[in-house]
Amino acid sequence: MSHFTNMKTRFQNLFYLERALNKLHIVHEKENKRFENDIKKGNHTDLRIPQLNGHDIKFCWNQKEYELVVDMSYWNQPYSVELFIDKITQQYAGEVIIAESKKIGFQPIKYQQNDNGSNTLILERWNKNAE
Repeated sequence: MSHFTNMKTRFQNLFYLERALNKLHIVHEKENKRFENDIKKGNHTDLRIPQLNGHDIKFCWNQKEYELVVDMSYWNQPYSVELFIDKITQQYAGEVIIAESKKIGFQPIKYQQNDNGSNTLILERWNKNAE
């Protein structure tokens, strides 16, 4: 018996989510969806991560964030779903920090993955008004 699990995430930006998946070498495909409800009509994009067993993993937009939708009976990844989400969350956070920091003039000068699984990110910005 299949049972789909929806796990809430904090992924709110498709661009950063895709960048995180790309950096982690997680193959994914966009699925453009059309929706229509009592309040509005529109389009959104979900992401699908194919699995060899045919039971794909999806990140589905719920109007607030991308939820992970998966049938846990068919989880076919080299690590647990918790570790899967942790890895994506860590990479997503790094992508957000770098991109948003660049908007206010910072440049990344070092991004390093440490042996303990953490990341070190060093940003710099030159003060143009300094004498």
